[in-house]
Amino acid sequence: MPYTLDRHLPGVTLDQAEARTRAALAAAGFGVLTEIDVAATMHKKLGWSMPGYRILGACNPAMAREAIGMEPRVGAMLPCNVILRETGDGVEVSAVDPVASMAAIDNPGLKTVAAQVRAMLEGAVAAV
Repeated sequence: MPYTLDRHLPGVTLDQAEARTRAALAAAGFGVLTEIDVAATMHKKLGWSMPGYRILGACNPAMAREAIGMEPRVGAMLPCNVILRETGDGVEVSAVDPVASMAAIDNPGLKTVAAQVRAMLEGAVAAV
């Protein structure tokens, strides 16, 4: 089962992809709660160089509230991570598939919420 929703952006820089991704997420009702520059962290902590790789932790507050109301421990699986990864010819944007990530939780209501969030993230990734 695929676990990400992906889009490749040929000829786009990491900074351009991040700006476009943030705008698309905002238009879909998501805010970015966390930001991790994985490449910078790997270089600082391990002296290891790698292509640009950033993780944005996206959250739609209304959907998060609904999910937490159904399953209080679901916060361990939030926010919805979106990665920006430099490739040889551009940047790949990948968002976690909430349906796949929530598959381990036996709660039909939560699966419905996950499907709604998935549709929202699919729209955001397509709009990047």
